[in-house]
Amino acid sequence: MKQLNQNAPKKGSKTKVEPIKNLEDINLIKRMLKDNLRDLAIFTIGINSNLRASDLARIETQQVKYLSAGESFEVKEKKTKKQKRITLNQTCINAIQNLVQDKKFKPTGIYLFQSKKTFGMEPLTVQRLHNLVKSWCKKIKLKGNYGSHTLRKTFGYHQRVTFNASIEQLMVCFNHSNQRQTLEYLCIQPEEIKKIYMNEL
Repeated sequence: MKQLNQNAPKKGSKTKVEPIKNLEDINLIKRMLKDNLRDLAIFTIGINSNLRASDLARIETQQVKYLSAGESFEVKEKKTKKQKRITLNQTCINAIQNLVQDKKFKPTGIYLFQSKKTFGMEPLTVQRLHNLVKSWCKKIKLKGNYGSHTLRKTFGYHQRVTFNASIEQLMVCFNHSNQRQTLEYLCIQPEEIKKIYMNEL
């Protein structure tokens, strides 16, 4: 008789993935990916933007190839069908330039993050990206649930915790309707509440 996985999500529910909270873990993954410029670039842009995995994977090369730090490009969100403007920092620009100059990169391909199975004519799938993120986190021995959505959450988490972005700013970034939704989404509400109790009078 087939045994049921007690840890599996119930039918119709989703497993909640976490951000990568430790900066050293982020640097470990970057070092691990240094010889795989496609994967390094998608990880770098993923944790430096609020793009969903479905929109991140479908960035077209011509949209970003000639951009400089501080410049923006537009994507039509797959989920909302709305246009979103994304500004890239220098770290993202460096990752893009290294990728497009790589000998393995197919300049005739449409997409920046090319599927190796279709010679650059199709983007990396979200499922493949999900599996990649899980494997990267597993290789550095991170405990918890991780997947493609981890990249977007990592961006938001560090904007709040590392760079002190306001909840109001992050609500706009993620199109959330209230502050509690943003705190829960970024997995930082328990941490911030705990800090309150640690304040000494």
